[in-house]
Amino acid sequence: MPANKACPVVLRQGAGLEILAFRHPLAGLQLVKGSIEAGEASAAAAVRELAEEAGVQGIAVRPLGIWRSGFPGQVWAFHECQVAQALAESWSHRCGDDGGHEFSFFWHPLAEAPSEQWHPLFQQALAFLRECLAGN
Repeated sequence: MPANKACPVVLRQGAGLEILAFRHPLAGLQLVKGSIEAGEASAAAAVRELAEEAGVQGIAVRPLGIWRSGFPGQVWAFHECQVAQALAESWSHRCGDDGGHEFSFFWHPLAEAPSEQWHPLFQQALAFLRECLAGN
């Protein structure tokens, strides 16, 4: 099964490598992710999802890997994205998808194990990303 979900990965160097994440008001801590539309490349979907869910304009600079999530029908394509603007330590963005939720963004240290506040699927996604980025 080809990838049907795109996950933009925005990284920054803090005390260590940090990844952009957010608090979903109903579903815990997560990474930006969304469906790849018919005929859309996964890199383009990652850039689109970053704009829609975080309000951030970016460009996909490299693929990081494909992950079979174990969740029925979800194969994720991860793409590292660079953004044009400097991003704040934290901010909120109202997402038009999923009923118009407000997402609270923050930076999560990639080396830090995710707490139980992270949605279990995203805990596994973070482990996959740590493995992908370990050699880079």
